[in-house]
Amino acid sequence: QVQLVESGGGLVQAGGSLRLSCAASGRTFSVYAMGWFRQAPGKEREFVAGINYSGGSTYYADSVKGRFTISRDNAKNTVYLQMNSLKPEDAAVYYCAARRFDIDSHYGAYDYWGQGTQVTVSS
Repeated sequence: QVQLVESGGGLVQAGGSLRLSCAASGRTFSVYAMGWFRQAPGKEREFVAGINYSGGSTYYADSVKGRFTISRDNAKNTVYLQMNSLKPEDAAVYYCAARRFDIDSHYGAYDYWGQGTQVTVSS
């Protein structure tokens, strides 16, 4: 069982930056691939970024490539999402999720989810 708690969301102006964190409970965090997803009102949940269990492989949605960076610290059981050059269309509730070993861009592939953190981007 893995429990995930996101933090770091908030209100930022377009062009600004935010860093999201996702703290995981449990002793086996290092075997889980982690993903960040987001969901805006009226839209489906979409993949943003993923990182494999070791941190050696990452994958990004085209819409955030070059602006967002996912990283993890297995010693701290935490995964991060650094978001730069934010756009109004990045506004959403951001969720972290966990699945064993490898990245997957499909939300149905993840076993554990956090409660989400709101990101609002003003134009």
